Amino acid sequence: MNVAIIPARGESKRIPNKNIKHFAGKPIIAYSIEAAKISGLFDKIVVSTDSEKIALIAKEYGAEVPFMRPEELSDDFTPTAPVLLHSLKWLEMQKMPARYACCIYATAPFVKPEYLNKGFRLMMRKRVSAAFSVTAFSFSIFRSLKINKTGNLEMIWPEHECTRSNDLPEAYHDAGQFYWLDSKQFLKTKRIYTHDALPVVIPRFLVQDIDTHEDWETAAILYKVCQERGLL
Repeated sequence: MNVAIIPARGESKRIPNKNIKHFAGKPIIAYSIEAAKISGLFDKIVVSTDSEKIALIAKEYGAEVPFMRPEELSDDFTPTAPVLLHSLKWLEMQKMPARYACCIYATAPFVKPEYLNKGFRLMMRKRVSAAFSVTAFSFSIFRSLKINKTGNLEMIWPEHECTRSNDLPEAYHDAGQFYWLDSKQFLKTKRIYTHDALPVVIPRFLVQDIDTHEDWETAAILYKVCQERGLL
């Protein structure tokens, strides 16, 4: 069985009700649920939440909320891995073990079914324990600067001061959209970033982290532009 797990905690300090706040006409969590449904990859789409309000909206858009997330996994400091472990162990206890699981974040309105499918195909073809969304940095990290203790600028990698950007390796960061996991391996290692993880490279114009009001506004503008250009 393949399962999509969408973590959606109720509390959000910087953006109140972030996981169900309306984004371009509907609750932002709806985009993740709909992408999972359209992909055709999942036997179950499960939302892990501690909020009855989120649960109601998630069910409205076609997800299941078969349990409420316990309080100890619902604070500001709980990382993603324990939430996924809780969901997978719950499914095992119900005699519905998942062979492959995909964590899809609730605030990922740019997530596209084609990239979910690409990640799953990578898992199948390469027989790895994880594959997740990444995107390239827009500027070489090897030319990055820091402010030192005296308040002056200095290069983090001064050896690259005169290196052309074209001669530096491309660097990637987590796109914050989804993580495909071999459930059996994940239950053993409890790690998302595994030694054999493979990248699903997402174009930069489809990636926007949403943690602050400024992020939200930027994402809304980007989404509108992508829609107008037929990219979504």
